[in-house]
Amino acid sequence: MKAVEEHAEGLGPFTTRLTWSLVDGRTAVWESRLARKRGRLAVRAQDGAESRPRRADSGSAHRLLLLNAVAAGAFLVGGALFAAGAAFAQSGGGAGTSAWIYFSGGLFFNTGGYASVLQAVNAPRRDSGSDALTARRWRWWSYEPARIDWLSTVLLFAGTIVFGVNLLSSLLQGLSTQQVNRFIWAPDMIGCTLFLISGHLALVEVCHGRPTVRAHDLGWWIVVVNQLGSALFMASALAAFTRPATGSEVNVDIANWGTLTGALCFSVAGAMQFFERP
Repeated sequence: MKAVEEHAEGLGPFTTRLTWSLVDGRTAVWESRLARKRGRLAVRAQDGAESRPRRADSGSAHRLLLLNAVAAGAFLVGGALFAAGAAFAQSGGGAGTSAWIYFSGGLFFNTGGYASVLQAVNAPRRDSGSDALTARRWRWWSYEPARIDWLSTVLLFAGTIVFGVNLLSSLLQGLSTQQVNRFIWAPDMIGCTLFLISGHLALVEVCHGRPTVRAHDLGWWIVVVNQLGSALFMASALAAFTRPATGSEVNVDIANWGTLTGALCFSVAGAMQFFERP
């Protein structure tokens, strides 16, 4: 069925929602996150009422469902392990044990980040000539920086990789203050920054432009809770800087509690993500 594009929304070079008219008078609406997470495209009747949404084919839907479950479960478990590591450290537990708990959580974060990338890479695309979503050939990677969902998930995954450097370095013994700040604190700051940028792009995607409150939207809540977690991680990283003069962190309590509460945010958002599925 032929269609004419009517209206595009987003921010800057990114398009997050497209609305176009169909020849029979209906209106089709494609939203980036809705198509990527749930494999859906909305179609409204001539009177403006929303009819049954068009869904992706069963193969694409199953693929999205599986990837969503992997990402959600990985962030749920990874966040719980990070919270456990921070709680153990705050209670006076050994630094070595906490480091191993963090490292284990980091592996789950890596998994969740890559699963999120795969979901963006393999999401069904809109058919510009109809009211349907078309399947894509399975890919393990792509390069599509003009897509906000691709850029957001890739930055998230990159942040988990940088955190991996931080967590691996924290297992080393006998580091000097300068080495601690270079190999542990600096990657932590970079990872937190990438998380915050990724979260901002995700918020732009779900809001179709400038961030607003969309309390009725589960996707919005997931993004906001994750972004709160990223902000708490950043606060923790800032407090974890080791002063060269004293060899002690700026504020150990803030570092531990920031990590604990930030990790819980990611864990909660992971649990919520189970319900944002095809």
